Amino acid sequence: MPVRFRFSKLGRIRFTSQRDVARMWERALRRADLPVAHTRGFSPRPRLSFGLALPTGCESLAEYVDVVLDPDRPPVPDEEVGGLAPVVSRLLPEGIEVDAVGLVDRGAVSLQQEVTSCTWTIWFRAVTHSALGELVASMLAREQVPIVRERKGTSVLDDLRPSVLDLALLSPAEAPGAPTTEPVAGLMAELATRPRGVRPGELVSGLVAMGAGGGPAQPPVLDRACRTQQWIECDGERREPLGGRPGAAGRAPYALERAS
Repeated sequence: MPVRFRFSKLGRIRFTSQRDVARMWERALRRADLPVAHTRGFSPRPRLSFGLALPTGCESLAEYVDVVLDPDRPPVPDEEVGGLAPVVSRLLPEGIEVDAVGLVDRGAVSLQQEVTSCTWTIWFRAVTHSALGELVASMLAREQVPIVRERKGTSVLDDLRPSVLDLALLSPAEAPGAPTTEPVAGLMAELATRPRGVRPGELVSGLVAMGAGGGPAQPPVLDRACRTQQWIECDGERREPLGGRPGAAGRAPYALERAS
């Protein structure tokens, strides 16, 4: 059965590309001497399957990778799977840390197909808490939020609104992890991944569009974004791909304010 790892990507390593993160994992698993299966052909590669790609520059508390084990090598005992988290974490660069490990069904759908939405915490500069609340309320009240997106090297006009499932302001006095270099405002956003995932930068474009007709004189500037959860649908219920965590009942573990 494949082994699923959940890991975080925080700090300066957020500027590392998805491809480089994959190489880090291949090296760490090799050094840990795990019986990883390899593809066939002229240039065999470890059989790793990552979840939704994290935009370069964003942080995350909820990244996933599935590792297929080689059936021709001695298996990892089930009772030892949970102990792989600290072993592999020590072999990964600073900023990447494994916090959970578990087995998944051999015939399970890939993570990229399975995840239906993601929860983000997003921090902004150049906008006050109240002004951000006005932009959020305006977006939630709209039926359409047209923005320009890049798709295969071509700019296309797209409607962002169906992919914005929920927005809520973060209370700056109680929400940990906010940048401290200057005053910021933050929000929690749940963004759909189908039919096409929404990047935090695209959400910012939608918020800027909300202010174009008389909103804040200075549009919000994205400071930091962190993916806190990924969600899948299972038997009519929404859950995380690898068990639950404190604060994972559908909201980031921060103080929230509904935009009225």
